[in-house]
Amino acid sequence: MPTDPESSGPALPPGAASAVEPRTAQPRTLPPRTVEPGTVEASAVETGGAAPRAVEPRVAEQPGAVERRTSGQPVTGPTTAGTGRARPPAQPSRRSASARPSPSLAAARLAPVLSGGLPPDTADTMPDWLEPAMAANGIGSFDWDIRRDVLEGDQRACAIVGLDALERGRFDRTAGSFLALLHPEDAPVVRRRVERAVAELGQCGAYYRTVGANGMRAVRFRGRVLADAFGRASRMVGFVWDATVELHKRDHADRMALLRAERSRFIKEAARALSEAVTVRDVARVFTELPLPGLPPDGLVLASFEAGRTQILGASGYRAETLVVRDRTVLPPGHPAAESLRHRAPVFVSTREELRDGYPDVWEATSRGGRGSWAYLPLVASGRAIGVCVVSFDDERELDTDERTLLSTLGGLVAQSLARARLHDAEHELAAGLQRVMLPRTVPSIPGVTTSVRYLAAGSGLQIGGDWYDVVPLPGGHVGLVIGDVQGHDVHAAGIMGQLRIALRAYAAEGHPPAAVMARASRFLADLDTDHFATCTYAEVNVDYGVVYAVRAGHLDPVVRRADGTAAVVPVAGGLPLGIDPDQEYRVTRFSLDPGETVLLCTDGLVEARGMDLDEGIARLTRALARPLPDAARAARDPLEELADRIASQAADSNEREDDIALLLLRWDGPAGGLAAQQLRRRIGQADLARVAEVRAELRDALRRWGVAEFIDTAELLSSELVTNAIRHTDRDAMFTARLYREPAGDGGRARLRVEVEDESDLWPTRRTPGEQASSGRGLMLVEALADSWGVEPRGSGKRMWFELSGTGAAAA
Repeated sequence: MPTDPESSGPALPPGAASAVEPRTAQPRTLPPRTVEPGTVEASAVETGGAAPRAVEPRVAEQPGAVERRTSGQPVTGPTTAGTGRARPPAQPSRRSASARPSPSLAAARLAPVLSGGLPPDTADTMPDWLEPAMAANGIGSFDWDIRRDVLEGDQRACAIVGLDALERGRFDRTAGSFLALLHPEDAPVVRRRVERAVAELGQCGAYYRTVGANGMRAVRFRGRVLADAFGRASRMVGFVWDATVELHKRDHADRMALLRAERSRFIKEAARALSEAVTVRDVARVFTELPLPGLPPDGLVLASFEAGRTQILGASGYRAETLVVRDRTVLPPGHPAAESLRHRAPVFVSTREELRDGYPDVWEATSRGGRGSWAYLPLVASGRAIGVCVVSFDDERELDTDERTLLSTLGGLVAQSLARARLHDAEHELAAGLQRVMLPRTVPSIPGVTTSVRYLAAGSGLQIGGDWYDVVPLPGGHVGLVIGDVQGHDVHAAGIMGQLRIALRAYAAEGHPPAAVMARASRFLADLDTDHFATCTYAEVNVDYGVVYAVRAGHLDPVVRRADGTAAVVPVAGGLPLGIDPDQEYRVTRFSLDPGETVLLCTDGLVEARGMDLDEGIARLTRALARPLPDAARAARDPLEELADRIASQAADSNEREDDIALLLLRWDGPAGGLAAQQLRRRIGQADLARVAEVRAELRDALRRWGVAEFIDTAELLSSELVTNAIRHTDRDAMFTARLYREPAGDGGRARLRVEVEDESDLWPTRRTPGEQASSGRGLMLVEALADSWGVEPRGSGKRMWFELSGTGAAAA
């Protein structure tokens, strides 16, 4: 099928002679001749505007006579063939009307073309070598009289285009009739090229196909337009030859060029896909899904190689039971895959016989798969064989050089990608293991509260950082909640986080109040001298009655989900991040929880991201926290876990997240039956007068929850006196305990509150009688006056002071 890179010229009508200015008939100097029936003057083959047509026998031309065609249309008289110059009229002479053979009808006119355009002495003269050369190479000639639209060709031209088998009436020697012989896709191309050559007095040529009784033929032509004495296009002469073999070669070359382009594009796409593969699983998936252009495999296997054993990472075209048998097995030394790994070079097995003769030890096991040929590609990275690719085919085939090069290149790409993915997986596993060691393995189960934690690593790097959470059981059945974030997202930050977590946990477990725990942790981080700081929130939850004491060091405020389903941020007094000022003192903020309410602590990665500021992130978090939860009685698991998953998934779906996320949720379940526990126990540090106010507030909340609000004023006053006396006059900590006892309903159901303060001093309190202006000394007087009963009891080391208050049965309801 011809191609048409040239621009189209003027339209060529079916009879081209009408488009050219007619010229005066001139006598021919050539002797009259007759053309054998069935011959074709091949011109339109090359030209595209006219085509060879079967030449009909003509009577001998008379000088100056008007020649008539079988169609009855007159044409102009002949001119001197091939000279391009007009001749004067010659004297009429009579020529023989007998036919003479014309082995190459247009060869005479081609002679001046071959000789550089100079006319010979006689127009019919041609080189002696031309006809034998054309005959030896199967080349025919054609001559197209453009003005008369008469197309003549020799016998070889007729045979080449297939006119020898056509009926004479089908071809009338015009350009339009010749174009009708061509394939519909080729005729427009030939026409355009010839029209352009005629317009420019140039040359043209093309491939085309003819459709005839003997089938389709492929032909090629080259033609040249000759001008007359006035510089106008007069004739086109040229050659025509059979191009079937040539076109087959050209088509094969085109197919190979297209296949090479497809393979080049495949290599680029494969390189891109493999470069985007992150894990070993990703590499295996990409490899088993890659289509090999022109080389579709029937089976693919990707296996890693370690310590003489192969591990199948991915495969296609094989049954699962076959792969299980061969996975994690020792690779025999006589296996083609072992040979490719040993020599670091591909091994190609083209036939089953070649496999049987070259590798008899594995012939039986390998041949069971029904394959006919194999390609074993070693995966070599940094000079080390890390695996092997197996490409197999059902039929036996000998891969050519291009196909082997393609597979070898693919093996190199897979090797580099697999090495990178294995390193990534190893680093990820190391980071995950280190993070698991740094964070608590399990969260302790504490009666009265339910906790849930989540940790999401950042999406890049080693996926390890300084975020942490912790749940610490405290003396007296209380629980401490810790959330923190060390500056940085590397192994150094993770190491500092591990040390700080352990130190803060130890301080809290010793029973220190929240402010002291935070201050000591800040000094500890400053003493490490790491140039890192950390933000942290520590909250101590009184499990007995749901009071929370929170301390914040440059961290986020906690968020509370209330019993009515609303969620809000609880402001907590803050201080500097840990490690900046070793002498920083932290303030404690106290708030209460009702049964079923949840407190949330998190790091800033949950509420801050690229394109989202802090306020927007907190608003989104509170909305997620406030959404309805499933009914605990009907849910498959605890609703708190559903809530944690909801918040974590919302953060994981964000494409803008760049930081780690630590999340800690605690729900205060309250005591059984909905009533708070009937005991409050707190430790007060030596000379910690600020702690006295906190104990009074806790006692007030506890009595309200216990349903004995009438005890609040008296109990708060007397407890303050006992605690203050203990921490001012002793050199040790004091332990405060408040218990509520109830009589059975049959006995009246009276409530009795007992408050005890223990210290380790052997000095007993003495009752004094202070003067009117004295500012102290009235503590025992108040206890004696307001308490129903009181006393002092010795202990093994120290003493215990106590008082009791009694209430009515109605108050105890």
